[in-house]
Amino acid sequence: MNVLVLGSGGREHALVYKLRESRHTEEIFSAPGNAGIATEAECYPIDLTHPAEMLALAEELNARLTVVGPEAPLAAGVVDEFQKAGRLIMGPTKAAARLESSKVFAKQFMQRHEIPTARFAVAESVEEAVKAAAGFGLPVVIKADGLAGGKGVVVAHTREEAEKTIEAFMRQKTLGESGERLVIEECVAGEEMSFIVLADPRGGILPLPPAQDYKALLEDDAGPNTGGMGAYSDDALVTPALRQAIIRRVVLPTLQGMEAEGAPYQGFLYCGLMLTSDGPKVLEYNVRLGDPETQPMLMRLRSDWVEILMASLEGNLGSIEGRSSPNPAVCVVMASKGYPGQPETGQVIEGYETAESQGGIKIFHAGTVFREGHLLTSGGRVFGVTAIAADLPSALDRAYAAVRKIRFEGMQYRRDIGAKGLRRSRRAPEGLPSSALPGGMQSS
Repeated sequence: MNVLVLGSGGREHALVYKLRESRHTEEIFSAPGNAGIATEAECYPIDLTHPAEMLALAEELNARLTVVGPEAPLAAGVVDEFQKAGRLIMGPTKAAARLESSKVFAKQFMQRHEIPTARFAVAESVEEAVKAAAGFGLPVVIKADGLAGGKGVVVAHTREEAEKTIEAFMRQKTLGESGERLVIEECVAGEEMSFIVLADPRGGILPLPPAQDYKALLEDDAGPNTGGMGAYSDDALVTPALRQAIIRRVVLPTLQGMEAEGAPYQGFLYCGLMLTSDGPKVLEYNVRLGDPETQPMLMRLRSDWVEILMASLEGNLGSIEGRSSPNPAVCVVMASKGYPGQPETGQVIEGYETAESQGGIKIFHAGTVFREGHLLTSGGRVFGVTAIAADLPSALDRAYAAVRKIRFEGMQYRRDIGAKGLRRSRRAPEGLPSSALPGGMQSS
């Protein structure tokens, strides 16, 4: 079959990479794609906020299956458009996508359905937001209501920082319309984890391998939030008991709640969790695969990806046995100078071919473009250097060895991706289960 992948980042490159391995794919297309994707799929320029344009392209290419990478097309209603035309597309409807496109909707939804989350308030003016923030201890979390490319969340450690953030979001409109309403939220302590499931229309779910994202720009989780500076996937992130608790307390109530509210959910459901002393709490929902979590997760996948996606669309996830490698995988994001603000682009990239020639390494492109015989930076996040190995320390060594071979002016990356996993393994008891986890991908 022909498959179309919508998007242009590292996540979409990973999707193309894994779709190419399927025995069911004939041709793979991407829109708009990037320089790395263009080496593996034919790319087409397109506006990802215009559902009719995306549908017309899928029809022109005779794409039997379309896979949506980023959130913008889902929030714009691309799934609704495809469903009206009788075309297969992976993702939730516009109504269901509100779990990500509106932080206010998501928090109030969690409240309605008793899904564990942090205490919060909603503000629709600067004065209301400042007053609400004063009712929380420090640090306090300030979230823009709408989509902001991973940059709409600030953890303010002082009252002055909180008020400056509110002023920037609401009065200076640094995030445009996304900051017209705010969620003010208590800052909960614990360790973050990304728990992603694939849901089908009959209520079936397939949990994907667990991952941990590193959102802050700098080591030790310092600096501004970004779209993600790296991630690793390792079965040791969750015990069987924790996995089942997340499914029982978060995933199933979310899917059942959306069904009850007339917006049945289909596609990838990303639960951004904080593992607190009181159990897992939901920090946010995403209605698609995470970036950069997708890169290490799909490096581990051993099942046919097309068969999994088609089973989901047909309501047959219960008949699929998902298999993943027991080996951990790591993704280190290399970003341009100035990211996550105004990134400097147009820098010549060197050494990437040598870096990818090493075994167990795949470089997923994000902000890259070929021009006049050179590979240049074209965005904030440039590469997701991804490695898989027999254990987490080996995967980290392999990934960072590849990173050190790549050069471009002003490049920045975190040097502590996976460090939390190393600390966890040192304090974990012997015999910690890391394979054959029930209710999800089986390690084999």
